[in-house]
Amino acid sequence: MEWIAKVLIALVAMLHLYFLWLEMFAWETRGKKVFKSLPEDIFTPTKVMAANQGLYNGFLSAGLIWSLLISDPEWWINIACFFLSCILVAGIYGAVTADRKIFLVQGLPALLALVMLWML
Repeated sequence: MEWIAKVLIALVAMLHLYFLWLEMFAWETRGKKVFKSLPEDIFTPTKVMAANQGLYNGFLSAGLIWSLLISDPEWWINIACFFLSCILVAGIYGAVTADRKIFLVQGLPALLALVMLWML
């Protein structure tokens, strides 16, 4: 069961590394294809804002990766729960304020990983 939780944590971390890349480095190219509902002319003026969001996603990913490197069982679970909870809250907030798909893409994977941790 522990390895399933760690795999899910790693997948959530990789997902947020993708968000980092998308928002920091590919906002004006790939971002236009991912966020089709946004007007095309908004990407250039919001590039700095998107990069800031990407940086935050990188911090979330770094926290999850850090949790996987901690050898103490209680501490790695606590650290992982903290970062997964942050992601879950962000996913819920995004679903309520912007688009319901945000919960499916961001919140649900974090929730699944949290459930696995709580089962340990």
